[in-house]
Order: sequence, then C-alpha cells, then structure tokens
Amino acid sequence: MPKRDSFRDFVLEQLAEVPDVVTRPMFGGHGLYAGGRFFGILYRGVFHLKVDEHSRPDYEAAGMGPFRPFPDRPTTMQYYEVPAGVLDDPEELAAWVAKAIAAAAAKSGAGKASSGRRPATSRRLGQSGSRRPARRSR
Repeated sequence: MPKRDSFRDFVLEQLAEVPDVVTRPMFGGHGLYAGGRFFGILYRGVFHLKVDEHSRPDYEAAGMGPFRPFPDRPTTMQYYEVPAGVLDDPEELAAWVAKAIAAAAAKSGAGKASSGRRPATSRRLGQSGSRRPARRSR
C-alpha cells in the first residue's frame, strides 16, 4: 500500500481550482504538472513553483528563496518556495500557479525542438557494426 503524504494531499486540495493537476514521484518528492507542463515541486514538506524574470520578484519580496536540491551545494533551480499565506489561500495560490505554468510553457517553447530532445547525430556505421566510421582504403 502506498504511503500517504498529507502535505501532498493538502496542496492538491488547495489546487482544486487549477484544472488537470497531476503529481508524479520525483527524487524523493513529487513533481506537479498541469497540461503536461512541469510547474511545481513538493519536497520535504515545502512547495516550490516555477519562476521566471517576471514572477521571481514576488517570491523575493515575500522573503522566499530558490529550491536547493542539495543543501550542501550552491546549486539552485528556477523554482521558489511558495509563501505560507499564498498556500493558505486557494484563489491567490491559483493565480501564482497560473504564473508558474506560464513560466514553464515559455521555457519549454524557447528554442527547443518539439520533442524537447536534441536531434540525433548521424554517424556512419563501420563494417563491424560499431559506431566507429569505416576506415578508408588507401
């Protein structure tokens, strides 16, 4: 039987006004998606939303910082902690989530191939079937 996550359940209740929200297990936490857009992270009882240059100042003004997947490293991600007052207000939270979804949509559409993957590099197979180029005969 899967372990219950009361924080995840609470956040999903608060997101009832946001259509098509799904969670997926991710690195010991949960990723949140809406319409296929990865917009949020639930990790160790903290909810983070995707930010961009337009929305980041709102989080910083509320004293919130970026998601740090490894506390002992300086690495941060473009996801910021949601202020408690916002999390407690489903209408306000829906507005912040809408901005996060827009940031995720803009990021995924910025200069990437439609699949989001790099194009395959074509290499000629050698006679042995390996990826090494065939040798030229002299």
